[in-house]
Amino acid sequence: MNSSTEHSARACRASRHTRVQHLITADESSLAELEALLATLPICSTGRVFVEIPDPSWQGSINAPSRMVVTWLDRSQRSGAPGTGRGCASGEALSRAVTAWADEMLCEENNSTRVHLLGGYLGTADIVDHLIEMGTAADSIYSPARYGLTASR
Repeated sequence: MNSSTEHSARACRASRHTRVQHLITADESSLAELEALLATLPICSTGRVFVEIPDPSWQGSINAPSRMVVTWLDRSQRSGAPGTGRGCASGEALSRAVTAWADEMLCEENNSTRVHLLGGYLGTADIVDHLIEMGTAADSIYSPARYGLTASR
């Protein structure tokens, strides 16, 4: 196998090794699925993991590859839609954080970021819409098949 694509600890340390960027989302209902997905990634994977939780008691330890950043989004510490005075609704913090990240980080044409959206329907639907508006191909976005948002792989 070519040393730039093989996935061993030694190959992943090489500077010329190709690293695939990942964007992964989850919420409190998909933590087990998140752990399973992260366990399948090569140790050299890069990218972001956003996890929306209802309050700090849900925050735990996530085993992600060392080049991935895990961001916990605590709804109890966030406000809802501007001007409403409401608390943060389920999926709202996730949608805001991911769309802001995507606007900043997914600016290359033919972006090859692998997108796995494991959170609830509301946040996931908003994120899918935003990514597609940005030019991300719908078939490159994984979301749960039960949502009917993308051609799930």
